[in-house]
Formats: sequence, structure tokens, C-alpha cells
Amino acid sequence: MQDKARWRSVIKLISLLALTTSFSFSTIYADETASSSASAHILQGEMALQRKEYLKATIEYRMAAETSDSVELARKATRLGFSYGFNDEALRAAKRWVKLDENSDEARAFLGQLYFRLDDLRNSRRQFERLIKDDPEDPGKRLLSLISYLSDERVPERADKLMRSLAKPYRDSATAHYAVAILALQAGDSAYAKERATRSMELDPDYVRPHLLFARALMFEGKNDEAIEYLAHLIGDSVHPDADARMELALMYMLTDRDDDALSQVNQVLLEQNGRLDALRLMAIINFRAERLDAAWDDFEDLLASGDDRYRMDALYYLARIADYREQHERAVRLYRQVRLGSNALFSQRRASALLAYQLEDVDGAFELLDGFADESPKHAVEVVALKAQLLISLGRYEEGLELYEKAIEYRPENQGLVLGRADLLLRTGELDEAIEQYRSAKKRWPDSAMVLNALGYVLADNTEEFVEAEKLIRKALEIDPQSAAIIDSFGWVLYKLGRHEEGLAELQRAYDRMKDPEVASHIVEVLAGLDRHDEAIEILERAQKQDPDSELLKNVRKRYFSETP
Repeated sequence: MQDKARWRSVIKLISLLALTTSFSFSTIYADETASSSASAHILQGEMALQRKEYLKATIEYRMAAETSDSVELARKATRLGFSYGFNDEALRAAKRWVKLDENSDEARAFLGQLYFRLDDLRNSRRQFERLIKDDPEDPGKRLLSLISYLSDERVPERADKLMRSLAKPYRDSATAHYAVAILALQAGDSAYAKERATRSMELDPDYVRPHLLFARALMFEGKNDEAIEYLAHLIGDSVHPDADARMELALMYMLTDRDDDALSQVNQVLLEQNGRLDALRLMAIINFRAERLDAAWDDFEDLLASGDDRYRMDALYYLARIADYREQHERAVRLYRQVRLGSNALFSQRRASALLAYQLEDVDGAFELLDGFADESPKHAVEVVALKAQLLISLGRYEEGLELYEKAIEYRPENQGLVLGRADLLLRTGELDEAIEQYRSAKKRWPDSAMVLNALGYVLADNTEEFVEAEKLIRKALEIDPQSAAIIDSFGWVLYKLGRHEEGLAELQRAYDRMKDPEVASHIVEVLAGLDRHDEAIEILERAQKQDPDSELLKNVRKRYFSETP
């Protein structure tokens, strides 16, 4: 009961931080109390938004805030810059907001997040410490409330460092130790995660969640059997087994391809707690994985019909995937386009736009869909610019596509993915020398980036005879990120190019075990075909095409090696 009470409590900081993740253009309007100078900037900002000139709009609203004494205007300017990810501008607006209203917890929540984004952990810690101390609730619960927001920023090492610092004063709080353990594991420090989880258990033996995290850490270390046994004993030794423990065990069974065992645990939870939605969701995913699509469809429709917003996006996403798999393109588009939030939002909008452009031959509709998504989800607006650029390139509209990519890079000059994406677009348009030059330029900017080193190494291996340099680059990338399936795939590919076919095949298969990606599959098929192991190659190709029927890579490898097979 004590464990459940922790999670039912309403935490003030959650509400404050939730405001930093939501934003609507309907909240932006000219402030009647603003000065004439501020009003002029607001007008310019609104016009920029209409033209989708996001950075200019952010700057204009920040300037409006700085020339006005309106707290509401400073708040709007901060939220606008934060939502679009223009963090320097948002920080200036937030400082103005705090100057005008120094007691605003909401302003300080934004400041804490923005300093964190800008890697200023000292000032980020100061803002969050103030919020934590000002709230009378248990500090451990307030630390837990930070986790989803820090995790969303996708810089786990930075989040881990900040959480350890924030938790130091609360050595006797079980929830504080648990909060530290979560982010330590996300940062890859499983040993420290287990240490903090163990301390949390010692402080509160009835607290179940640290046990679940401890098992997760074991699995992270590759000790799958030990992790499953640990949870099985936790459940078996309890007179009233915790449903969350069963759910965690089910997830581990699923991750180790023991779907029937996973389903058994989920069914037990549903037997004990009829209508538990996270159990229904997991059962639906298991059915989807097992290609029991009719059952999965019914489960996800039930989840959607529950009306619970926590599961709405997941339900829509998987229903769209099923419709897509069944080649029900119009239905798939209708479902995908509703996935506007969560981790699957960007993929869903990309897929919906591709279906519109290529399957339904509605190119204008594809661009309208992406524009609508950008308007409703400002945090994805810059990524949408890149998606539109990629779509233009695929349609042969190269100049327009590259122009948009330049705009995206102007917005995010330090985004390695965008810089590499522009180089990739040049590669796809046949500008090999210029593309390689840009990859090399990226390597100079980020010499210790595994992503950049791997990208350059793979391009050299796949498009030139510079196999020795390519291997050196990929090996260095692998040293930095030894768990990356993409880098392991590149390593296997360059070994194949060097004539070390069996070594290359082993690495490619290791990559495919980690990531069922059509490009990895195409590499394996090509190597097997080169080794005259045609039956194995066809088996893998057919399995991969069943999973990704629209993959051009798989279609091309079939055409080159097995054109006579159906």
C-alpha cells in the first residue's frame, strides 16, 4: 500500500514541468498591455510564424518580452522558444520572466530545464533545488517527478549527473535512491544503478520498484536468466505477488522471445485486476509481435475505447501499423496522422506522408499533413523541415530539398544528425565527392562522435575503395559505442569488403540479432549470396521482406541476386 501511495500522490513539480512540454499557438496573441515597441515585435513574430520562420518568430517574441513589463508576454516568449528548441533565446526570455516575477515556480521550472539543455548543470541544479525545497512533499517523490522530463532530453549521462547531485542531501530517502538508480541505468552505469536500488530496498523493504530496477540492470548486463530468476523468486516468495512485478517479468520474457511465458504473466495480472490497461497494452503488443493481428487489433481497439489518454497514442500507432501491414493505406494514414505525441509521433507522420505521396499519389496532401503536424507539435517543427526536405529529394526536387535542409541546419547547427543527413542527401543525388567532403567536415567538428565516425566509415566502405581507412574509423566508433547495432553492421560490412567474409558475416548477424533492420538484412543476404549460400540468403530475404515489404534495399538485393525467384 505504501508503494502505491507514493505513485498516487499529486506532485506539484510534475504540474509545473508538464507546462514546459505543452504549447499551443492559440496562446500567442498580442498583449494589450504591451508597449508599442513590444506590439511591433509581436506582430513581426506572428507574421514569421505564418511563414514558418520559427527562429525569427522566437527572436521577435523574446525582443517583445524584453521591451515590456508584461509577465504574461515573457511567459509566452519563453514557452515559444522552449517549444521550438531555440534554447538561448528561450533562456533570455525566461530570465526576463523571473526578473518580472521572481516568485514564479513555473518560470524557475523552465529555467532549470533550459540550463539543463544548455549543459549548465550548476545553474540547472540551483533552480531545481529551489523548487524541491519550496515544496513540503517528500523530496524523493519530487526527484522522481523530474525523471521523465530529464529523460526526454535524450542526454542520459547529463541527466544522471544532475540527479546524483540533486539527491545528495536525501541519503535517507528510499525514493531518492531509486530516482538516482533509474537515471544511472539509463546512462549505462548498471553497477551504480544496482547499488542505489539496493540501498533503496534497505531503507524501505516494502518498496517494490527498486527490485524491478535491479532486475532490469541485470538484464542490461546480459544476465537475462539471472534477471528472470530474480523476479520469479520475488513473485514466488510473496503471499500476494505484486502485479507490477508480474508485468516486469512479462516484459523480460517478451524481450527474450518467450512470448507464451509473457502472455501467461499478463493473463494472471488481468485475472487479478480485470481491466488493468497496461496489461491489456502488453497483451496487445505480444499478439502483434506474434502476428496474431486480429487479436492485436481487438486489444488495441479496446485500449483506445478505454478513453485513457496514457494509452491513446500507443493504440493508434499499433492500429496504424496493422492497417499498414494489411495494405489498407487510407485507414493507415487516418490512424498514423492522429499519433501527434510520444515516441512514435515522428515515425507515424513520416510514414503517413510517405503513404500519401507514393501509395495514394497525393503529394500535396503529404506536405499538408507534415505542416499540420509542425503547427500542432512545435517541438517537432524543425524535424518536420528535414522530413519535408527528404520527401522533396525522393520526388526528385533536389534543389528545393537541399534548400530546406539548409534551413533545418540553420535552426540546429549543432545537430549532428541534420549535418549528416544533408551529406546523405548529397550522396543520394550522386554528389559523392561533395558528400564525402561534408562527412569529413563533420568528423573535424565532432572527432569523438561514434555516429559521425561510423557514418564516414560506412560511406567510404560502401562507395569507395578506401576500405582500410573505413575500417579504422568504424573500429574507433565501435570503441566509443560497442553496443550500437548500426556500428556493428558497418563493421561487418567493411570486413566483407576487405575480403574477410566469414568474420564480416558473424558481425552482421550479431547486428541483426540486436536490430531487425532491412539494411542489415540486405547486407547479410549479399554476403551469403557471395559465399554461394543461396538457400540461407533467400530464407533471410523472405523473412525480412515479410517484415518490411516496402524496403527498396531488400527489393534491390532481390533483383541483383534472385531476380528469378518470386
